[in-house]
Amino acid sequence: MIKKITPVLIVERIEPLLPLWDALGFARAAEVPHGDALGFVILTRDGVEVMYQTFDSVRGDEPKVLDGARAIGASAVFIEVENLESLQAQIPDGTDIVVASRQTFYGSTETIIRDAAGNVITFAQFAAS
Repeated sequence: MIKKITPVLIVERIEPLLPLWDALGFARAAEVPHGDALGFVILTRDGVEVMYQTFDSVRGDEPKVLDGARAIGASAVFIEVENLESLQAQIPDGTDIVVASRQTFYGSTETIIRDAAGNVITFAQFAAS
């Protein structure tokens, strides 16, 4: 049985990412320092988790994760929300908004942004059935 899935996004620095998640109402459930900066953070809201870990922290923890034929780069996260309009109002000024609003063929209205590390985050609200 699979119990849970949580994205762990690997980035150069965590601190520039935090204002976005703070504005969206996510709490910092755990922060782990690495040197003079954060190496890992767990962000939570309404039972949803997003984790960030720095490349330096990964190298210190399990460097083989960064090995392989394909370099680790920007990722994408899809987050379903109840009220997209309310969430849109929480997105801080200066956020890279890739798509302000779109309707999809699969029945959702979406806003797509990039975090400060270049990861794509899609917030989606599905029509009530």
